[in-house]
Amino acid sequence: MAALVLGAVQPGCGSPSAEDNAPVSIKIGSPNFQEGGEIPARFACHGKNMSPALSWQGAPANTKSFALILSDPDAPFRTFIHWVYYNLPSGTTQLPEGIPMDLPQLPDGSLQGMNSFDMLGYGGPCPPGGTHRYVFTIYALDEMLDLKPKASEKALQRAMQGHILAEGKLMGRYHK
Repeated sequence: MAALVLGAVQPGCGSPSAEDNAPVSIKIGSPNFQEGGEIPARFACHGKNMSPALSWQGAPANTKSFALILSDPDAPFRTFIHWVYYNLPSGTTQLPEGIPMDLPQLPDGSLQGMNSFDMLGYGGPCPPGGTHRYVFTIYALDEMLDLKPKASEKALQRAMQGHILAEGKLMGRYHK
């Protein structure tokens, strides 16, 4: 599938505008917290440090895989990455609580990468002070990615370039 280059086509020239080519939005949510709400302590480093349940809908029909990144944009100095998860099969629409953190490859073939704790899998919210925002971003992709387990968030971002069909965000807050 050819990659779309946004902004490369001039509107009004008989071709779609850049807005027409923008990725569609996926609705992502969790039964464990509401958009903008407080993430329960059991999902944080101070609790059980387990991943929350997530579900999504609205991915395009030609989706071949999903990727998920959990980030903390409020961390000092740089965005802190808490979870890198990719090559989830196209039929996946939800994740249960407690995805095993120590498995680079899960039974469905999906892969986990390294987080900013320099650990594999999910690392829950663990702010050094104050309230931080934690953003779960789901990406619908037009292919399975050619990445090995334990990839970094940067490697995942590079591999996804030109392959994102849709994305969605869920933000929760946490403080010690």
